[in-house]
Amino acid sequence: MNDQGYTTSFEVDQTPQQAFDAINNVPLWWSGDLQGDTTEVGDEFTYRYEDLHRSRQRITEMTPQKRIVWHVVEAELNFVQNRAEWNGTDIIFDIATKGDKTEVRFTHAGLLPSAECFDDCSNAWSYYINGCLRNLIAGNVKGDRDAIG
Repeated sequence: MNDQGYTTSFEVDQTPQQAFDAINNVPLWWSGDLQGDTTEVGDEFTYRYEDLHRSRQRITEMTPQKRIVWHVVEAELNFVQNRAEWNGTDIIFDIATKGDKTEVRFTHAGLLPSAECFDDCSNAWSYYINGCLRNLIAGNVKGDRDAIG
């Protein structure tokens, strides 16, 4: 799958390793019920938020300090007609050094503007990536993730 989809990014003062470690500590920044492992290629985890969202991700790529890819094996979004819109999409975290900063670039490949859930999902991703994950990497242990799922 190509990288076409929703993308956002941010920069932090922390190292690529600190960003990599925080991304892999999914329960600290993505609220809801998370079951399974999130630290090695081949790991699978299930994410559930109330009765609105359930998805199962498999880690398909993990390059320390550089890249993490989750493949959405199956998903059910109960707030849109096509509940399987996320099936087969990829969630990608690219980490790079930019001068004295670390950039985290997030892409949900396959989450296109034509998708029924695009507005709700891109708003939620923006909250989690630019808010919760960024705060976690910057040293806020909670990740400030207590609003939406």
